[in-house]
Amino acid sequence: MTLISHIEAATAVVPLPTPVAFSGRKVTDRCYTLVRVTGDDGVTGIGFCYPGDRVGGLATLAVTDLLGPILIGSDAHHVEDSWARMYQESLLHGRAGSVMRGLSALDIALWDRNARAAGLPLHKYLGGRADRVPAYASGGYYLDGKGPDELAEEMLGYVAAGFRAVKMKVGRVDPAEDAKRLAVVREAVGPDVLVMLDANNAFRDITEAVRALRLWEPYDPYWVEEPFGPDDLENHARLAQSTSVLVATGEIEAGRWRFKSLLDAVDAVILQTDAAVCGGITEFRKIATTADSYGITLCPHWFHDLHAPLVGALPNTRYVEYFPTGEVANFRLIIDRQLAVEGGMLRLHDRPGLGFDFSDDAVAAYLVEPWRRVSTSR
Repeated sequence: MTLISHIEAATAVVPLPTPVAFSGRKVTDRCYTLVRVTGDDGVTGIGFCYPGDRVGGLATLAVTDLLGPILIGSDAHHVEDSWARMYQESLLHGRAGSVMRGLSALDIALWDRNARAAGLPLHKYLGGRADRVPAYASGGYYLDGKGPDELAEEMLGYVAAGFRAVKMKVGRVDPAEDAKRLAVVREAVGPDVLVMLDANNAFRDITEAVRALRLWEPYDPYWVEEPFGPDDLENHARLAQSTSVLVATGEIEAGRWRFKSLLDAVDAVILQTDAAVCGGITEFRKIATTADSYGITLCPHWFHDLHAPLVGALPNTRYVEYFPTGEVANFRLIIDRQLAVEGGMLRLHDRPGLGFDFSDDAVAAYLVEPWRRVSTSR
């Protein structure tokens, strides 16, 4: 038996070199909650989440003051029981949002720790056998001075690097203007490359969403992502019935029960479940199994370093979202090892666990306050 001896957590804020924008706002930095869970065998696992670009310390506080203390002294391999106890502790504080993201980070760290202790890469520890997984290149943000030609050049660069699927932002400008942007991209990448659209909750009613999709449909987008707010399941369903374009959502949804409600309500959906949001790897697996019974595919949101081994282990997953540089998804700047990219595929690590660690020197430059240690149970 291996018992959890201590937990450490910290908040890091990493600025973007150039602010970027999507439908609703601009982003100037990224905030990360970082977690280490250590067993009395000396093996440490890491976990993390993105709690937003403001007040990100809320998720870290949930780790150190609410959830972490109840894990101290627990059997490190009793992951299901640990998840249930953390979830029960969170009931009055937030079954989604920052508290659930803190729970996710702890759960990820437990799985990473246990895979490291077993000497297995995470995807093999989870039962997978693939050594490479398909990815799509994510980008296409709005930038000052960036027009359709520059956007097309960006997307074409991803295709030249071997990616057969790319994603761009929509929803910040008039749908007709976005149609012009999409038209130039489609012409540049050709008919055989999948082009995904990310609207970031741009639409407030079904009429404006349907109008936009009518303008975009001639350019054969593969999916439209997050067209409405995450709780507006009815309009997601209406839109799915009104367009030939797949509807993708779920990236900020949490818990198997909420996902089941989404699956019951919306047809033609791609789930973008994020293990650092939904409740960790434990809950991600349950959501994937539920979706599989509906014949639904998962294409996880963000954190390709985390999601690549999950896609490599679970049957009803398809693409990993991959940001080729650290200019937008700058988590890569604070870890010590990157996944290799080969012809639009990500090669999985052969090292135990997630296959990477936090880079101590890089993290130190961005810490809001020193690491906090939890070593006593409640």
